[in-house]
Amino acid sequence: MKRLYIILILLLVSISAIAQDGRAIYNKYSDLPGVEAVYISSAMFRLIGKIPEVEMGDEDVDLAPIIKNLKGFYIISTEEKAIGDDLYADVKKRLDRGEYEMLMEAKEDGEVMRLYTAGDDFTVRSFIMLTRDAAEVSFIGLDGEMPRDQLEDIVMKAVEN
Repeated sequence: MKRLYIILILLLVSISAIAQDGRAIYNKYSDLPGVEAVYISSAMFRLIGKIPEVEMGDEDVDLAPIIKNLKGFYIISTEEKAIGDDLYADVKKRLDRGEYEMLMEAKEDGEVMRLYTAGDDFTVRSFIMLTRDAAEVSFIGLDGEMPRDQLEDIVMKAVEN
């Protein structure tokens, strides 16, 4: 029984750590000189979630089920080499814990872009995009409760058009 409690506590801690990744990175780097930072709050997502449909190609897509449950959207970008190296290392450290799954990697002329998600078969709780080239490092983090099937449907419609 004691093991069960320990396992449950560890599970809850790891879930809350996933949800804090974007915010933690943003808080650490957003006020540094030479850093561009954008934060969109859950209140803004609730407001945007009231917008019924968005045109994507020739299709109208209902984004409300995905947007209304988002908790935060974080963007950090810098051309300062030392800050970029630290930012990249911090994000990689979080990704290397094994809670994230790589969705995609693209490399071209020294630029690397990787997409990661954390969640389960039904829900994406965190999305991270990390890019790096010779001059810039960028981090995009999205935290919330996004239904995986609806997110995949939107992506498929975007790819088809």
